[in-house]
Amino acid sequence: METSTSTPDSTVSPGLDGIIVAQTALSQVDGEQGRLIVRGHDIEQLAGSHSFEAICGLLWDGALPDAARLRTLQRGLAEGRSRAYNQRWRLGAALEASNAMDAMRAAAATLEAGPTATAETRLRLTGAMAVFAASWARGQAGQAALPPDPALGHAADLLRMLHGERSTSAHEAALDSYLVTVAEHGMNASTFTARVVASTESDPVSAVVAAIGSLKGPRHGGAPGPVLDMLDAIGAPERAEAWIRGELEAGRRIMGLGHRIYRVRDPRAAVLEVAVNTLEKHGVESPYLERARSVERVAVQVLAERYPERSLDTNVEFYTAVLLDVLGIPRSLFTPIFGCARVAGWLAHISEQGESGRIMRPRQQYTGTVPPRPAHA
Repeated sequence: METSTSTPDSTVSPGLDGIIVAQTALSQVDGEQGRLIVRGHDIEQLAGSHSFEAICGLLWDGALPDAARLRTLQRGLAEGRSRAYNQRWRLGAALEASNAMDAMRAAAATLEAGPTATAETRLRLTGAMAVFAASWARGQAGQAALPPDPALGHAADLLRMLHGERSTSAHEAALDSYLVTVAEHGMNASTFTARVVASTESDPVSAVVAAIGSLKGPRHGGAPGPVLDMLDAIGAPERAEAWIRGELEAGRRIMGLGHRIYRVRDPRAAVLEVAVNTLEKHGVESPYLERARSVERVAVQVLAERYPERSLDTNVEFYTAVLLDVLGIPRSLFTPIFGCARVAGWLAHISEQGESGRIMRPRQQYTGTVPPRPAHA
């Protein structure tokens, strides 16, 4: 989740943004065309058609898994969840942190792994993230953590561990679609962080912990919750234009609009809007969907008028907020749930970086003063 602001970003020097720091076969983010390609597949063709386990196979193996490989991935992730739950004695007070991302970072740091991202390590870390997220949320609600159910798929079990009972198939499919949609997205801040750590030949747990730290930053992983805050503040759809203009006049951000890469509507926003629409067709109503649609139309129009030189369209956070809310996921858990998906991409990048055998050492541009060269004695 790369958040953007609705006002020009003056913190990035011209010519320093968008420098190529690595070659990858994992994904292409085409900002001009509004296209996300993951291992040769458009995200629209993957989400809703393939499970999160299948996308793990695509990212880690290079191809969508056949039936036998898919079963192996399902068993492996289930074992990863079970192992994390059975070893929660190792967590100490990690999940008692009041901030969800502090808890995720501390919990992930207790995991053990070898020096490289093996298949077992990838499954174990990905399974553990779901257990940590659900267990933290239940703890905050004064409820005991629930053991995983190895018979369920990853998305279905994540919802069950969170809510305490099995969700409907429509809810499970919607979360699966979300996990698939956000599992991989190019060289974003947290992925870059993971690759930098991996390039030093550190272990994958250290790289994932560092990535979690990067994701905690509100400019990367913190926008979906404030989207709902915005919709709450607007209230009735007819108040949208006045509210948005007032925020812009005050120099404040419009959440869920604009992206550092996309110059058109984020393709992931379209995928997640479809997921919410599908839930609606199954009789699952969202208190935010109609309001979100109205606000999106007005916000895009107002921003285009105010900043005609910029492209500020809907990004992934906008419908992420609506979708996760209708799934009963609390706002405090939005970023950890994103991490539960993105860890699959992090681990794919960690492996790819390890194969390169190169340390990441980007060059800097010095902007300080240069003293006179000392005279030779």
